[in-house]
Amino acid sequence: MARVKVLCLLSILVQVIKGDKPCAARDVGGESVVCVCNASYCDTITRVSPGEGEYVMYTSSRAGSRFKKSFGKFKTTNKVTCPVTFVVEPGTKHQTIKGFGAAITDSAAINWMSLSPKLREKFIDTYFSDKGIEYTMLRVPIGGTDFSTHKYAYNELPKNDIFLSNFSLSQEDFKYKIPMIKQALAASRVPLDVVATLWAPPSWMVETSNYTTCGRLQLKYYSTLADYHLKFLEHYERAGIRIWAITTTNEPANGFLPLKRFNCLAWTPHHMGLWIVGHLGPKIRGSKFRQVKILGIDDQRHTIPLWFIATMEEHPALLYYLDGFAIHDYSNLFAPPEQLTLITRPHPEKFILSTEFCEGATPGQEPKVDLGSWTRLQSYISNILTDLNFDTVGWLDWNICLDEQGGPAWNGNFVDSPVIVAPLKGEFYKQPMFYAMGHVSKFIPRGSRRIDVRTVKCNTTAAPESFSFVQQKEVIQSAAFVTPYETVVVVLHNKGPATTVGVQLCSQHASINIEAESIVTVEFNKMT
Repeated sequence: MARVKVLCLLSILVQVIKGDKPCAARDVGGESVVCVCNASYCDTITRVSPGEGEYVMYTSSRAGSRFKKSFGKFKTTNKVTCPVTFVVEPGTKHQTIKGFGAAITDSAAINWMSLSPKLREKFIDTYFSDKGIEYTMLRVPIGGTDFSTHKYAYNELPKNDIFLSNFSLSQEDFKYKIPMIKQALAASRVPLDVVATLWAPPSWMVETSNYTTCGRLQLKYYSTLADYHLKFLEHYERAGIRIWAITTTNEPANGFLPLKRFNCLAWTPHHMGLWIVGHLGPKIRGSKFRQVKILGIDDQRHTIPLWFIATMEEHPALLYYLDGFAIHDYSNLFAPPEQLTLITRPHPEKFILSTEFCEGATPGQEPKVDLGSWTRLQSYISNILTDLNFDTVGWLDWNICLDEQGGPAWNGNFVDSPVIVAPLKGEFYKQPMFYAMGHVSKFIPRGSRRIDVRTVKCNTTAAPESFSFVQQKEVIQSAAFVTPYETVVVVLHNKGPATTVGVQLCSQHASINIEAESIVTVEFNKMT
C-alpha cells in the first residue's frame, strides 16, 4: 500500500490548493483505503463551475484518489488519436433525474445517534450539504424492518382493530429516524424527496399458510391496510416530514421464498392489484395526500414480467393510480436491464426508481462488512450506470450507515454500507462505495436529463456504438447528462489500467487521462 500512500499525499496537496478537505486515508488491509471522519475533521468536496471551453474532472481510484480535481480545456479538432472517444449528443434527451439517496432505517438512525453531536453533524453534512455528496432522496420504512433491533409494526394492539384506533408511531421514529431526517432536511440546499415503504403490517392483519414465509393480508383488512398508510402519512406530516411517495410493499415475492425470518408480506399479482385498485389507490387519491406518488412492484428486476405485465393485464386501472415503479438491484444477473423497457416503452409517462441495493447481502458473501472494498464499489457504480442508461430516474442505497458488524439487525441479516460507524472510537469510515454514490449524486442534480453518449473506436471505420447490455462487460462504462446548470456531465467507470480517452461535443474535443480502476466525473459547458 506504499503507492496508495504516495498518491493520497499528492491528492491532499491538490485538494488543499483547491479548497477541499482531502480524505484522511487509512489503510485497513483491504483493496483500497477508507476515509476517516471524526469530530474535528472530515473530507469535503465542492463542485466547481467549468469555465467556457474548459472541463473540471473529479477522480476516485483504487490507488487512493477521492474526488481528486483536475482541469483542462477543449480543443477544436477533426482528428482523434486516443483509443476510445465518448461522443456526447445533448440534443437527444431521455428521462429526467429525480435524485439519489439512501434509507434511514431504525438501525441506521440508531448508529447515527450513537455518535457525538459534532460527529453527527459532520455525518449529515457529508451526505446532504453542498460540501458533501448532496443526496436529494431518502427512503424510510413504515414500521420495522429486519434492520431494527426487534420485530414490530404500528397498532399491534388491540388485535383486529379495524379502525386503527391505537395507531401511533414508535419510539424508533421519535428518538431516531425523525430527528435524523429533520437534520438532513436542514442541511440540504433543496427539499428532500422521502419515499416510505411498508415491510409488514401488524400480525393480526395477516393469515398464515403453508406456502408463504410470512403470510398474506386477510381480505377483510384490505381497506384497513390502506388506512394504515394514510395514518403514517398523517403522523409524519404532524412531525414535520412530508412524504413524497409510497411503495406498494417491500419485495412482495419474499413471502414465497424460503428465507430466514424476515419482515415481509406475501402478495400475488392478482391480490396486490385488487388492493391497489380497490383500496390503496382510491384512498390516497381521495385524501389530502392525493399528490403523494404511488410506486408499484418495489422488488427485483426479474419480477417485472410478473408484477407489471401480469398485474396490468388483469387490473388495467392500475395505470390510473400508479405514478411509477420501484426496482431493486440484488438479482440483476437473472434479468438483463432491457427488461426495464417492458415498462418504459409502452408507458413512457411512468417512471422507474431504483429503491434498494447493498453489498454483503448475497448468501455466502463474506465478510459482511468489507472495509475498503473496491470490488463492492465496482458493483455499485456498474448497477447505477446501467440502471440510469435504461431509464431509471434515480438510485437509492440501502442503509445510509451501519456498525462494524453490519447491523444491528434483529434476525442477524448483516450487510455492508457505504459508511460504517465506530462510536467507541469516535469515528466513521467512508468506504469506496460512498464515493461511487457521490460521483453521481453530487454532479447529476435533480432535473438533469440523460443524453446519448456513443463510443467511437479511434483510427477505425467501425460504426459508433450506443450503450447496450454488452457494455457492462467492457472496460469503460459511461453515462451522460445535461444539468440544470446548462452543463454536460459524463461519468466514466474504468475497470482496467490507466488510459487516455477522448470526450467530444460537436467539434470540441478533450483528451483525458484516466487512472487505473477508477471512476471519473467530467463536467463542461454545453457549448450551444
